[in-house]
Amino acid sequence: MNEAESSADIESLIADLTCDDVLKCQKARRTLVDMGSPAVAPFIEALSSPIHWVRWEAAKGLGEICDPAAIDALLEAIEDLNFDVRWLAAEGLIRIGSDSIVPLLKAIIHRPDSVKMRMGAHHVLHDLSTDESQGLLQPLLTALDNLESPEVPLLAMEVLNKHCHLYTSPS
Repeated sequence: MNEAESSADIESLIADLTCDDVLKCQKARRTLVDMGSPAVAPFIEALSSPIHWVRWEAAKGLGEICDPAAIDALLEAIEDLNFDVRWLAAEGLIRIGSDSIVPLLKAIIHRPDSVKMRMGAHHVLHDLSTDESQGLLQPLLTALDNLESPEVPLLAMEVLNKHCHLYTSPS
């Protein structure tokens, strides 16, 4: 299959994500996931769809591909209107692993008042924490739990400035 055929296939599969047939949507996502990295950019574009289930399928697909190129888009999706899309975005960042940590900390610093960002960040950081990083992360996790804590950006900066090599990808 040449590049043009592959691109046409990807476009067709992305279009299938908008259909009303759940099984067809799932099959399209799974086929795109099997393609790997070439499907990342189209999935990222699909994350901005006005259609909820298209964003859901895109977030799910990006989480299954686990390509670090999707980190910024998944960070944006952490603030989606729909909880299930936000959850899948956080799960995708967790599956990508330690590469997600620095961009996530920067997002917390730049959007400290976003309740959705705080909740998603807590989920990701909690799941990516290791025995070695727990002491460093605990003050930030506690602050993220308190949606009115003004200390979040400062604590995120402190974690960012410390040894991020403490993080390891989940098994």
